[in-house]
Amino acid sequence: MYAYLKGEITFRSPAFITLEVNGIGFHVNIPLSTYTALQGQERATVYTHLIVKEDSHTLFGFATQVERSMFVNLIGVTGVGATTAQLILSSMTVDEIRAAIIGEQAHVLQRVKGIGAKTAKQVILDLKSKLSKEAPDVPTLLPNMVDDSVREEALSALMALGFNRIAVQKALNAVMREQPNVSKVEDLIKLALKSLAN
Repeated sequence: MYAYLKGEITFRSPAFITLEVNGIGFHVNIPLSTYTALQGQERATVYTHLIVKEDSHTLFGFATQVERSMFVNLIGVTGVGATTAQLILSSMTVDEIRAAIIGEQAHVLQRVKGIGAKTAKQVILDLKSKLSKEAPDVPTLLPNMVDDSVREEALSALMALGFNRIAVQKALNAVMREQPNVSKVEDLIKLALKSLAN
């Protein structure tokens, strides 16, 4: 129904924004990646997807059409609702999701809160061939990703030092992308601190 909305951001949080378009304020649910992309912007264009249920109309917005397309693919999977799809896009980039699905790496998808083995396998089963056709050149193996407990420990430590949660998550994601073999909490914290200092 709505392809995109363009207007002024009158409120923002990591989970949703209020976008004023011609005097109407739209409550738009967003993943963390879109929140990051919209940082510092007063006006924005968000690509939208409207979910209509008997008791609600819920609008989801994304910084790019690629993100929206992945969201639509994910909610088409049995057992994956809009909130879960939003969580997946908040936890991983579109390229990481695609690589995990095409490479049949269920364990990577299971790192997302609320995704169990059964759902991860269903996502791969439903989307692998579709995504392979859309992007045949995508690498099918992700580098070894930092263990979840190590990442959580580093996140807690950096937040205890007074850093903002979103900024810390962004820094940790950057470190993990650039140096996927980091396995010690202290090394991860040191590298993230350098990133946060920039």
